[in-house]
Amino acid sequence: MKIFKRDLEQKISSVLFKGKMVVILGPRQSGKTTLSKKIIASYGADAEYYDCQLADIRAHFVLGEPDKLLPLVRDKRLVVFDEAQTIQDIGSILKIYHDTYSEAQIIATGSSSFDLSNKIKEPMTGRAYEFTLLPLSLHEIISVYPDFNEADLNNAMQFGSYPAIVAAETMEEKMFSIKNITTNYLYKDIFMFESIRSPKVFEDLLKMLALQVGSSVSVNELAQGLGVTRATVNRYLALLEQSFIIKRIYSFSNNPRNEIKKGFKVFFLDTGVRNALVDIASPMAERKDRGAIFENFFVSERMKKGSLEIFPPEIMFWRTRAGQEIDVIEKSGPNISAFECKWKDVVLAPKQFLKAYPNATFTPVNIDTILSYV
Repeated sequence: MKIFKRDLEQKISSVLFKGKMVVILGPRQSGKTTLSKKIIASYGADAEYYDCQLADIRAHFVLGEPDKLLPLVRDKRLVVFDEAQTIQDIGSILKIYHDTYSEAQIIATGSSSFDLSNKIKEPMTGRAYEFTLLPLSLHEIISVYPDFNEADLNNAMQFGSYPAIVAAETMEEKMFSIKNITTNYLYKDIFMFESIRSPKVFEDLLKMLALQVGSSVSVNELAQGLGVTRATVNRYLALLEQSFIIKRIYSFSNNPRNEIKKGFKVFFLDTGVRNALVDIASPMAERKDRGAIFENFFVSERMKKGSLEIFPPEIMFWRTRAGQEIDVIEKSGPNISAFECKWKDVVLAPKQFLKAYPNATFTPVNIDTILSYV
């Protein structure tokens, strides 16, 4: 299988052996295991990898007994605890161990941010560097496939950019891989760690969100369509976001009289996952929803780019009460960058936006220019 060089690798390597643990979060199948093994490979016998899903490894994690971990860590410079979210009280256990025995560099990976992050963030405050590994970016794909062309770009938008899917050599393999990810992996943590009273409602919500990509989302309408309460919809949205399936982006406004201040859109972190919920088979050239897919793809690429930064820009959208709109706004401190996504067309910035934000940059993005902005 192809091994992709991840842009995050250098970021992680730069903080090793600086007195803090490293936590790598991300969806299942995004490459956390491969990345962590690659990082420790150069350390030879001084490093070790452990799968926390194995019972004999889990037995060493006992709250209040840091000595139990010594057989795994002793005489090692670097240790990886993979799938750490499966360990009860993982944050508190590692905190106590770190405070007692701080010689070894520990890397903990986890596929569920709502579980691992909540368990680690509070106990490990000030003791850990946290990183998020998302599916492959276009930059990472092109580094392995330098002859990447428009057909490859269409495939990436259709099937997504999980490593196994990008590496698949046939359409049949890609179909099988995206089905495997969406049915066997993606929701595993949610159903394992959270009480979902109605999986059918949860799955129906996902399909409704997939059909509304690029459009404003109404929690009231979702709740009415599903026959559940607003509280249930909001809880499921939070779980989907915390498990790296969707991302909510909110409206940008400094002028509440003329601009819509409330409201949000939902985008999928991977367009292949989105398409698997709606229609994975139709090629991009024939799709009526290709504009929405293109916008989602661009947003996900900007999120991957931002995940490499210490303070990533906030991604939003802009819309006026009169209906003028810009798909993507990135705000980084006082700097505002606007992007309008169209499949083939090139559009001008709305005059009202330029008047309200004269120092902002505006960039039209289409299928021919997207590679310049990812």
